[in-house]
Amino acid sequence: MRTKHVNVLIALAAFVLFSFSCFCISRMTQTSNQLINCRNHILEFKEKILRLKNKTERNRQELINALSKMKYEMTQRENTSTDLVEKKMNTLGKDETVSNNTFEVLKFFFPHLRKVGRIYPDVIIGKEKTGVSFALGISTVSRGNQSYLKQTLNSVVSRMTLSEEKDSVVIVSVADRNEDYLKSVVDMITKRFKRQLKSGSLEVISIPAFFYPNMLHVKQSTEDSGKLESWRIKQVLDFCFLMLYAQPKAMYYLQLEDDIIAKKMYFTKITDFVHNITSNNWFYIEFSILGFIGKLFKSEDLTDFVRFFLMFYKDKPIDLLLGDIFQVKMCNPGETPEKCAERNKQIRIRYKPSLFQHVGIQSSFPGREQYSKKI
Repeated sequence: MRTKHVNVLIALAAFVLFSFSCFCISRMTQTSNQLINCRNHILEFKEKILRLKNKTERNRQELINALSKMKYEMTQRENTSTDLVEKKMNTLGKDETVSNNTFEVLKFFFPHLRKVGRIYPDVIIGKEKTGVSFALGISTVSRGNQSYLKQTLNSVVSRMTLSEEKDSVVIVSVADRNEDYLKSVVDMITKRFKRQLKSGSLEVISIPAFFYPNMLHVKQSTEDSGKLESWRIKQVLDFCFLMLYAQPKAMYYLQLEDDIIAKKMYFTKITDFVHNITSNNWFYIEFSILGFIGKLFKSEDLTDFVRFFLMFYKDKPIDLLLGDIFQVKMCNPGETPEKCAERNKQIRIRYKPSLFQHVGIQSSFPGREQYSKKI
């Protein structure tokens, strides 16, 4: 009997131990599964963190690239002079045309231009503003270590009111094949006259090299005289090209040079004087007696002036040709010089005192100095 009880106790203990073992194994399995799930969650979270990190890095790189591109574009705009070729207007296709291309008249006088499909200046900066009352032309070339252009532009643009600036355009024509000088002009203007460039009231153009004819045929008595004659010929051509460019832009064209100072309220005085002229039968108006400076033309007449200048561009400086055109157009055959001179006084109008002061000492002709500062 006693043995029977012992066996029952042993069996009960074995059952309890077996049950406890099964419970422990079950708990351990459950815990293991939980650990595996936890590990999987950790791995999944880690993978998400890595993907987010990679995405953030890509976004950061894209942002850096975008900022770099913006910075590059801003640098390109501010430093126009570092890449002039991309901004040249003559990169248009050969089949493209510009309506009312006033430069076609040049082909009549220069056979070498007849092979050129489209004649137009290299526009470096500007919005090609049109529909204004006044266009002011300034032709500039290198004078070695001396330059008066910044001083000239300061006086010309600063002595306009905002409304006058809006109704005008100042055109700086770089007539020099020296790329360094061209870049220096562009750099100076883009830094000092940003507002005028942005509004379109200031433009810079450069004359294409193919425009000029071969000047080696010029008769030369000495080397120096030949150079001087070539310089005078080129100056006439420079003015003609600038006048043709300005012609469709405005009602009136005012010729200036790159070594003058405009006097206070010069533009207001010019506008008032033109508007108060009772007769429209005037040839041109002189706002300076010196050379070709300060001459105001009606834009509709510019092509006729250019034609005359180009007929005799090898013979005389442009200011003397301007006097000759009076004799040709205004004096009737058989008329006495006194009668012609009297009528010319009515047509050739001179404003006094002069509105422009000549300040240049170093001439655009190399090695030559000039001290004439007539008012």
